[in-house]
Amino acid sequence: MEARNFQRDLAQYDKTGAVILGVSVDSPDSHKEFCSKEGLTFKLLADPGGKVSAQYGSTMQYQGTTMAARNTFLINPEGKIAKVYTGVKPAEHSEQVLKDLAELKKS
Repeated sequence: MEARNFQRDLAQYDKTGAVILGVSVDSPDSHKEFCSKEGLTFKLLADPGGKVSAQYGSTMQYQGTTMAARNTFLINPEGKIAKVYTGVKPAEHSEQVLKDLAELKKS
């Protein structure tokens, strides 16, 4: 649901100049299959060793397996993290990010 909503709102993100990137510890083949199944056109980056996810403090253990946590990072044009979202509600998350992006662009 979360990925589908970001896809649904992709044109709005494009208008602001924002880029949507997903990162998970899944393999590239898994990402291709997921994107195809869900009709996603934004990039999903594979981090099978979890290195990038760990650097963002965004890994978790689930039944003995390392997974990427469902966190979102809003990064400004200078490459600095402007906002971090943890424990998101997938149904409304994209709308919240769009609102926060609009507020950041005002300041």
